[in-house]
Amino acid sequence: MNKQDKTLNMTVLMTPDMANFSGNVHGGSLLKLLDQVAYACAAKYCKNYVVTAALDQVFFKQNVNVGELVTFSARVNHVGRSSMEIGIRVFAENLRTHAKRHTTSCFFTMVAVDEQGKSVEVPRLQLETELERKHYAAAEQRKQMRQESLAKSLALEADLDEEDEL
Repeated sequence: MNKQDKTLNMTVLMTPDMANFSGNVHGGSLLKLLDQVAYACAAKYCKNYVVTAALDQVFFKQNVNVGELVTFSARVNHVGRSSMEIGIRVFAENLRTHAKRHTTSCFFTMVAVDEQGKSVEVPRLQLETELERKHYAAAEQRKQMRQESLAKSLALEADLDEEDEL
């Protein structure tokens, strides 16, 4: 059995070009980096090209400041036929004081695709530790919540489309 590449860490210095009008790192800059980290983690795991299918439960717990070193810690939590849930935790480090704080968490759903954009099967996730089993179980619950939320959202859109025709 080959060891699976289930985790990825990436560290980036937050620079002034990432700042918003308040002088903190713009949420959009963080989202772009989060998407890149999710892509890298999923692609490394399945050894294939992937696309972003969903992003949920983005929690910006604290501001990230320009000049801080930010580490993105990603892990494959769950695998379906072609989809993968990637959980990411973000930690900011003040380079002067070395104080570290957890600033952001989120979950991406990434889908492996071929050159024509068709989904392709990914390797089954090998759960080796109790922590991995807990992450997997939590991811299954989030997947169910996403499916329920999508169904409700589509129903609302259908109701609105009918009203538009009146």
